[in-house]
Amino acid sequence: MSLYCAVGSIDTDLSSQQMQSLLGESLARFGARNRVLAVPPDITRLHSRAGELTRYAWQHYGDKMQAVLPALGTHVPMTPAQVAHMYGDMPLDLFRAHDWRNDIETVGEVPAEFIHEQSEGKLNYTWPAQVNHLISRGGFDLILSIGQVVPHEVIGMANYNKNILVGTGGREGINRSHYLGAVYGMERIMGRADNPVRNVLNYASDRFLRHLPIVYVLTVVGRRDDGVLAVRGLFIGDDFECFHRAAELSLKVNFEIVAEPIRRAVVYLDPDEFHSTWLGNKAIYRTRMALADNAELIILAPGVREFGEDKTIDKLIRKYGYRGTQATLAAVEANSDIAGDLSAAAHLIHGSSEGRFRVVWCPGGLCKEEVEGVGYEYGDLNSMLKCYDPQRLAMGPNVVDGEDVFFISNPGLGLWAHRSRL
Repeated sequence: MSLYCAVGSIDTDLSSQQMQSLLGESLARFGARNRVLAVPPDITRLHSRAGELTRYAWQHYGDKMQAVLPALGTHVPMTPAQVAHMYGDMPLDLFRAHDWRNDIETVGEVPAEFIHEQSEGKLNYTWPAQVNHLISRGGFDLILSIGQVVPHEVIGMANYNKNILVGTGGREGINRSHYLGAVYGMERIMGRADNPVRNVLNYASDRFLRHLPIVYVLTVVGRRDDGVLAVRGLFIGDDFECFHRAAELSLKVNFEIVAEPIRRAVVYLDPDEFHSTWLGNKAIYRTRMALADNAELIILAPGVREFGEDKTIDKLIRKYGYRGTQATLAAVEANSDIAGDLSAAAHLIHGSSEGRFRVVWCPGGLCKEEVEGVGYEYGDLNSMLKCYDPQRLAMGPNVVDGEDVFFISNPGLGLWAHRSRL
């Protein structure tokens, strides 16, 4: 077990050249490799710098890198334009699309007793450790799992073995892990590297993935004072220490404690990255611990045109809506369709304010009836953009027409909280 690179601090600002050099030095230590698989994120993690690092790895290995498998999870496959935007001039024929329903193998099973213990007695199912067959049977002598460590609503801190077991996982594994996190409680998980969902994934990777040549390449990305993104850390290794170091830094870089509970927040969703409420509800997940009771959260979403990226999940969201934990649990108990898609159920819990604050969705591609039909308030995007122009607002506190407004330009890059909710 090795940690090959651990460079970073709250003030570090790694250039592209430095990242390429650090990655190249680490890869050189592995010795010759003949069949390399890269597992980076998809376009929904555009700002992770993983696309750039994947390209550097390809430049290092040349034709020895034989496939790139974006860790889609339940997301839709990347388009050629998205691949070019994120990964540059890499050959399109290297890329494989992960099919979370069919393209997987179950490599082991976490026992129900362990799930029962981790869920504090609330759940009694087993958890299948599922991965794309390219990982389990592709015959690769190096699997580079590339991504960003950042606070996450399902697993506390994103990445590490989540990239493999969820990002290239199967339907049941994804569903049950998401539901475990939702039942345990999002606000008890976010920003914590150790939690029940991570414990389940660690159990699985320690027992069922140890024989695979997986090396993790993890970034920590923050913002400079001028708002420009900066790579604060790069960590490369094949065990938990790599993730632990990155998670420690991410908490310092990506976790913002607000002085007072926020009464009105405005969150902007980049249209190149956010096309659905399935993704865009990060605006809710990442701000909820900072919002005051009866606060207003306004989500400016010019690129959002659907609820779920997956057609089946989209239908479930439209049918059951974001009605809160108790309503969702009752729906799971009474209806086989939502009971058979627990990741959708978990998402509905995560995306609800539980009636504590207002959520005003301002999408570019959903109408008023659709938004109100799932339980949110609707705002006209053009009117809201005139009032809250993302180009003019600064990250954090602003005053707009005499009112205090807290602005966030990309919720995926941080976690905001008030001390009263920690």
